[in-house]
Parts: sequence; structure tokens; C-alpha cells
Amino acid sequence: MQASKNRPPAGGEKPSNNLLRTLREQDYALLQPDLTFTELASRDLLYSPGDHVGTVYFPCGPSLVSYLVTNEDGRDVETILIGREGAVGGIVSRGNLPAYTRMIVQVGGPFAQLRIETLDAAKAKSPSLSQMFSRYADCMLAQMFQSIACNATHSIEQRTAKWIISAMERTGENVVPLTQEQLAGMLGVGRSYASRVIQTLRRDGLLETRRGALLVNDADTLAARACLCNDSVKGHFESVLRGVYPADEPVD
Repeated sequence: MQASKNRPPAGGEKPSNNLLRTLREQDYALLQPDLTFTELASRDLLYSPGDHVGTVYFPCGPSLVSYLVTNEDGRDVETILIGREGAVGGIVSRGNLPAYTRMIVQVGGPFAQLRIETLDAAKAKSPSLSQMFSRYADCMLAQMFQSIACNATHSIEQRTAKWIISAMERTGENVVPLTQEQLAGMLGVGRSYASRVIQTLRRDGLLETRRGALLVNDADTLAARACLCNDSVKGHFESVLRGVYPADEPVD
């Protein structure tokens, strides 16, 4: 994984990560001196199963991270997608605990980083900070539960539309850098199934295929083809962490 260090936001501004921006000023002040900033590329690997999780990554702006579980046939299936609404790695657990899934950068961009021991020390000093991350962990768990139900009950087209809309909401862009092979792997289906769904959506004028990317032409109609799982997750975020899940807001 190659990473280049970035300067922190100018003028003391918080990074373009909604979870960090929602923190109270006194809580953010506990983390700010130790936050570092980096630029990561698509397909960069953050953690593999068994790795020591020593750093928390906060996706900023359009950056996205996927949690992937590798099946016995070698295929990676996505469990959840994390963008600027959250954080990756060691959110609740303390101590030397290994990663369970692969965590890879799905869409490259800026990230804020923090050592886990620093976050744990700050939580010990501030009950409100600890509660904020516990609430976020609850939202992540809800997303995992919804993903399990979605994979069990909804069609490939519904799940494809849901994933594309979810990525668009987090990145603020109508171009989703994703190949059909990657989409098939994340949905846990064969490439031919994913290709047929993409061909149908393209035939209906909802999107176009670009080299290594999908261009969405009609987000409203695409959203109507999606299942309601993403809406359920957003509703839970709104109940537990109001204002953290990306809405119609510009991406820095």
C-alpha cells in the first residue's frame, strides 16, 4: 500500500469526515493533535484477516472502504461499505485484537488516521466521545444486519442498484469507479449475472459503462429499482447519529 502524507485542513477546519465533524469541539480537541492525513488509492489494502488493527481510518470526501469476507472458493463478498459517515478499524474493541475481514479502499482519496491507543485514551477522558463511537458501532452493526437480510431476499438487480446508489450518496459523484468483475465479487454472484444486470440497466438508459467505471444517467429511476435496505440503514443513522450519514451535501 502506497500512501502520501497530506497536510491537515487549513485554519483548524475539521476533515471532511462527518463523524469527526459531528464531535463536540472539546472531544475533537482530544483527537486533533494526533490525527495524521494520507492519500490512499483504490484497491489499497488496509487490513487482512489476522492483522493487528492498530490504526483507525476515517474516509474523507469521496473515499470509500469495503469490508470483504473471502469464501472458500477464493471470492471476496462485500459485507458493508464505509464512506465519510464513519471510520474503519478498532471502533469499539480495545487491546490487541486481529482483523476478521479484509478491508480495502474501494474509491481512493483522502483519509484521516489515528492510532487506536490514542482513541482509547480519549474515550477514557470523555464519556461523550466514547458514547459517540459506541453509537457509530451500533450503526455499523445495523448495516451488517441489513446486508445479511438483503443478500438473502433481494434480486441481483435490486442489490446492484442499491450498491450504486449507496456509493453515489457517499462520494457525491455520479461516476462510480467499479468494474463488472468487482461488482460480481462484492455481490457474491458470477460475473455473467452481474454483466446481464448492468446490460439491462444500460439498455434502459439508467447508466453507461466506462473503462473501470459506471456513469449513472438517471439516479432517481435507478433508486426506484433498488431495494429499500439502504433507506433502512439511513433511517437508523438518522435516529442514532443525526446528520452523520451523507445527504445532499457537497463533498470537499
